[in-house]
Amino acid sequence: MATVWRLRRAWRAAASDVSFRGLASVIPKVTQVDNSSDFLGKIPHRQHPGIVHLKAVRLPPELIESARFLMAESSVRDVKQQAKALTNYLWSRKRPLETEELCRRAQQLEQKLKAEVATQDPLSQLDRAKEKALKQKVLKALRKTTYHWVELNYTEELSFLYMAARMDGMFAAVSRAFHEIQKRVPDFQPSTLLDFGSGTGTVSWAAHNIWGKTLKEYMNIDSSTAMLALAERLMKGTSPGQNLCFPGVYFRQFLPVSPKVKFDLVVSAFSLNELPSYSQREETVQTLWRKTDSFLVLVENGTKEGHQMLMEARDVILKGTDKVVHDSREPHIFAPCPHHLPCPRLASSDCTLPCNFIQAYHPLPFSWNPDLKEERFSFLIMQRGSGETNESWPRITQPVLCRARHVHVHLCCADGSLQHAVITAQKHGRDLYRCARKSHCGDQLPVLNLDSEPALEEQMDHMNKGQS
Repeated sequence: MATVWRLRRAWRAAASDVSFRGLASVIPKVTQVDNSSDFLGKIPHRQHPGIVHLKAVRLPPELIESARFLMAESSVRDVKQQAKALTNYLWSRKRPLETEELCRRAQQLEQKLKAEVATQDPLSQLDRAKEKALKQKVLKALRKTTYHWVELNYTEELSFLYMAARMDGMFAAVSRAFHEIQKRVPDFQPSTLLDFGSGTGTVSWAAHNIWGKTLKEYMNIDSSTAMLALAERLMKGTSPGQNLCFPGVYFRQFLPVSPKVKFDLVVSAFSLNELPSYSQREETVQTLWRKTDSFLVLVENGTKEGHQMLMEARDVILKGTDKVVHDSREPHIFAPCPHHLPCPRLASSDCTLPCNFIQAYHPLPFSWNPDLKEERFSFLIMQRGSGETNESWPRITQPVLCRARHVHVHLCCADGSLQHAVITAQKHGRDLYRCARKSHCGDQLPVLNLDSEPALEEQMDHMNKGQS
């Protein structure tokens, strides 16, 4: 009877967490990084070497004061509603459709409609009038099913609305990317910065917040003169005649022409989708990489579109299609990918989850903003050089699920696979178990030799949708 009772109790315990155990594989051979040398030392588990996440980000007080001053003196009406509408529009924005793809879709529609006509009346032939009507029908169908990308003209009013809607979230995302470089490469002390598509100058503020002691030049590039004027106004504080909040800031409409002009840190944040075609995105990424002396940081929305644009840029840089090589140092992926292989999320047609991360931040203190918000973003950091600082530790790609005496982590691993691991103190050691419990999405887990089955993340996604 006692044996039966123990079996029943074990069955109930397993059934209570079957939704996760059904998809997970307990990893029998997880090993810590050089456990014999006590890699943690006196560092607590909540600060283990793979921790790169940030607490809630705050904007610099000078930037907040400038934004509040501009808001107070602005004559723009319904800022709250317009800012919300702009945020939703930018989040749902897709890449412009390529001409070749548009022609392919038109041909498919035309063939389909011709087949329908032939089925209804096999003996009929298309004259000029019917041919014209058919083409009109194809165009009408294309308009209904095709996303219409429109280039945004950042006027003075639209630039102001962008500041009210996106400046704080953009600051949070870029700060998180910069923090990873600072945490993993503390000796990196840049002296020059290039920001392509600088907008309100947020990247310069974020970089100054981290490397202000060594940065001597902040080059802001934006095609909109209204946006450049607003960025300069924000850096002058509440007085138009006052000097900039920090020296060395320059505003330009065009990139420096000479390939010999390089910058220690090159950034493009939420700007790739402003380019009208893949060819222009490719050319721009190549140009930015030529001007990169150490790190290139790309940040986009945490949507499938944003993730795919970053993976396009990743492939362009890794393939090295430049005819003239100005810098022989090979590119390496610094973050977030722990490998140079194809993205496993794009390789799976059933996986609907983009690779994105969340950063909490305190928004601008406008009346409609809450005390705390979250920015969902995707990012890519490329590095020139040997890449010796790049650990092969897997990246945590989803929120960590802490359960009684075990932890569920979803990992992107160095072998290019996605793994769903269940970490326990009994099987994998107390240190690794506690490190996993203290980790968050976006952190690295200091573990090697993963021996588990690839995770079916699309099944987890479908299950979560069913539970919601």
